[in-house]
Amino acid sequence: MVQSNNSQPTIEHASSSDIEAVADLWVQLARDQRAYDSYVRADANRETMRDTLTAHQINESLLVARVDGEIVGFASYSIERGSLELEATRGLLSNIYVEPAYRDRGIGEALLETVEEELAANGAEAAVLEVMAENGAARRFYERQGYETYRIAMERDLEDERSESDTHSKEDG
Repeated sequence: MVQSNNSQPTIEHASSSDIEAVADLWVQLARDQRAYDSYVRADANRETMRDTLTAHQINESLLVARVDGEIVGFASYSIERGSLELEATRGLLSNIYVEPAYRDRGIGEALLETVEEELAANGAEAAVLEVMAENGAARRFYERQGYETYRIAMERDLEDERSESDTHSKEDG
């Protein structure tokens, strides 16, 4: 873990008293992701995420980054538990966020490195995460850390399809 030293980040497991601050950071993360076409409603999901973050904290899979004692970032993660047998045990990074004023100081890298260490210590052989396709800065960050694209999700707007079907039906009729 990274140790504090003259405004250097400290990365540590979150305590129960950190949950409200981390939930507030998650809301900021969700709001930021709306710029990249995320469907997640930030404020409407705060309490649900607060409960999820509390579960991560209880399971010691919620990290906070502190600078001068103030929480400026967080990461949550888990070991993948699915119903299918896999060739490797995978760790899932579900959230990572650093307040914009504290970016480009190595805090995100320190959080990610600590997550990877924790996952490996818990038996993970690989780490996976999701990033919005249009979030080029995040994609570049993960690529610099050695992450590679291995799956691509695709989406189609069905509202547009219905509008086109209605237009075609009217033209045919």
